[in-house]
Amino acid sequence: MTAGLTDPAVILLWLVALTLGSLHLSGAAPWSRGRRSAEDVLDAHHDLPGWAICLSIVATETSTLTVISVPGIAYQQGMVFVGLGGGYLLGRLAVARFLLPLYMRGNLTSAYQYLALRFGRRMQRLASVTFLVTRLLAESVRLFASTIPICALLAARGMPLSPLSVLIGLTALTALYTAAGGLRAVVWSDAAQFLLYTFGAGLCAVLLWRQLTAEQVAAIGQSGLLSPFAVHAPVLTSPYAPLTALVGGAVLAMASHGADQLMVQRALAARSLRDAQRAMVGSAVVVTLLFGLLSLVGIFLWARHDGRSLASLGFVTPDGLFPRYIVDELPAGLSGLLVAGIISATMGSLSSALNAMTASTFSDLLGGAGSAGRVASGLVTAGWAVALIAVACAFSGSSHSALVFGFQIAGYSYGALLGAFLLGMVLRRATERVAMAAFFATVVGVALVIAFVRPGGVPVAFPWLVPVGVAISFLVGAPLTLFGKRG
Repeated sequence: MTAGLTDPAVILLWLVALTLGSLHLSGAAPWSRGRRSAEDVLDAHHDLPGWAICLSIVATETSTLTVISVPGIAYQQGMVFVGLGGGYLLGRLAVARFLLPLYMRGNLTSAYQYLALRFGRRMQRLASVTFLVTRLLAESVRLFASTIPICALLAARGMPLSPLSVLIGLTALTALYTAAGGLRAVVWSDAAQFLLYTFGAGLCAVLLWRQLTAEQVAAIGQSGLLSPFAVHAPVLTSPYAPLTALVGGAVLAMASHGADQLMVQRALAARSLRDAQRAMVGSAVVVTLLFGLLSLVGIFLWARHDGRSLASLGFVTPDGLFPRYIVDELPAGLSGLLVAGIISATMGSLSSALNAMTASTFSDLLGGAGSAGRVASGLVTAGWAVALIAVACAFSGSSHSALVFGFQIAGYSYGALLGAFLLGMVLRRATERVAMAAFFATVVGVALVIAFVRPGGVPVAFPWLVPVGVAISFLVGAPLTLFGKRG
């Protein structure tokens, strides 16, 4: 096989193996004898191993943007994503301790079923619709943004494809094994995809380390890039300041992993509460290690380039750093494996979103698992896939930053969702009407903060949006509950 064909062959073989392997492990392959049921879509019969769920959670929260952006950020700011990981650990410890027991005790298939039990069906539907709309927008943005570096990498390895063809191809392939294999296929494929791009990043780190001179290694220790925080950064506007990373990151993690069906669904598929808790807490440790590994790649590249600025190296944005290294400096075969890993990062988050949106549609909007048969779930998954492609194409004409826009979408909803859960847990007399009023007030309040609050002309750092939202929920919900009690 010639060098020009090696990388395309590696990429295609991986995609075929991933699809067939996922279908086989889920029991949905043509040669499998298992019968599909509603539980395959919603909770995989609660018998998935904790370690696979842990890796699936990490694969769901990372994407192509994560894999290519973290090294570029580390080149300039060092190990700051590791500091964010510390906040994520604190938040997921709280989710494992307080929220997961609520879900597992009620044998729920959706996080929002708790809101139905606590407040009523209207609150459940409101939370589900909010999740579906924000997930549709956020995942479409992430999908569109991911196609750009993927197209560039494929073109450099002899596979020139348009962004639209990559968008449709990846979504169709992902929807195929997601619809056919349900949550079980998603979790196993996520685990395989995570292992691939983590192995690739680790291999790059080893190769770069072996190329460094003693002087370059010494420069790393003197540079301050190994610090996990941007110590002197402004607290309100920098996501990497210590207080922002730890406190803001912790509350953000409580919302994203405790009040978002995308993550909660995976934990609910565990065999026991203990397994679910271990998977949740373990995912914080694993994602922090992944951040550290990707950051080392960026720091080693900084040392190898003797600390030169990215602009002097010809980069307009930091996101071009790692892809150029993959294309220009890795040998054929290994380069294709890294490209396959980056594609897998997008497919992992996409498959999780499709399955969670399908499960929430049945559990929260259509009245339960009884209607989630093989054909019905496949049609709903296909419908959400088409919607993702349509919204991603619509966003392609926007001039806004995809990454910033994605963070803002999460900011609108996470504070309101987490606020609703905490209101139900803390204010025992809060009613459905109070919860819904606080929910709407929070969405409006966070929107105003995003639009108008700019300390020093800089937007508020995204980790603070969720704590602000939770505060608004209680500032509205507590007085309404108190006045309602007196009335």
